[in-house]
Amino acid sequence: MHVVKIGGGAGIGADVYTRFAQDIASIEEPVLIVHGGNAEFSQLCDALGMPPRMITSKSGRVSRYTDAETMDAMLMAYCGKVNKHAVADFRAEGLNAVGLSAIDGGIAYGQRKAVIRGTEADGKMKVLRDDHAGTVEAFDPSLIRTLMGAGYVVLISPPGLSEGAVPINFDGDKLALGLAEAMGASGLLFFSDTPGLLQDRYDESTLIREIDASDPERALAAAAGRMVVKVEQAIKAVEKGVGKVIFADARVERPVTRALAGEGTVVRTSDSK
Repeated sequence: MHVVKIGGGAGIGADVYTRFAQDIASIEEPVLIVHGGNAEFSQLCDALGMPPRMITSKSGRVSRYTDAETMDAMLMAYCGKVNKHAVADFRAEGLNAVGLSAIDGGIAYGQRKAVIRGTEADGKMKVLRDDHAGTVEAFDPSLIRTLMGAGYVVLISPPGLSEGAVPINFDGDKLALGLAEAMGASGLLFFSDTPGLLQDRYDESTLIREIDASDPERALAAAAGRMVVKVEQAIKAVEKGVGKVIFADARVERPVTRALAGEGTVVRTSDSK
């Protein structure tokens, strides 16, 4: 089976789930969908008068501070609007789809970050508490296996759950990686609004065709911004036995079929070539 991560950026288009559903309907191998929802999340927060608070750590990593109100907005955007519209689009194409969050059935469990230290836009160092973000520590795909075994196509999104029944925000790519490993997936495919990983993120002609996971420093040097996190997850996936990792374009027709045929960026070790 394949795990397919569909990004939640605005650039992938409103009909993205219809295109994926049409393609997946023609694929015999089971597919688990993990999806994002950042564009809808950001729009909702703006509408509610809650602009994002972005924190830059000492190492240069940028993360979003998620307080209780922001988490409520995330639940509405990811688990509500995005997930249910996606399920509706899949069902419209004849697929018996069901939508979940990683909270359901204990699919993903993690720990909250007790304290966040970093700088905001004003450049001042801040210490923030009560963050509803964290790191996933355990995966239980039992519910997913049950549903897929009954013939359902499962669409799943963050957030997951932490101690005290508190939902936590975490990276959707890490959710996809963890589920791919837990379910023994033969492939992990990341889709976004680019044709793959780009040497210059503003120039689609700079597509990187292959990344050697056995040389992580060189691989990470080719990434920029949030792509660094994606490349890190891809390297971990290969190291943990996921057979194939591909970064590909969510904007095209038959996106999964084309990615499996070799379009996009393939991540593998040099001895597997």
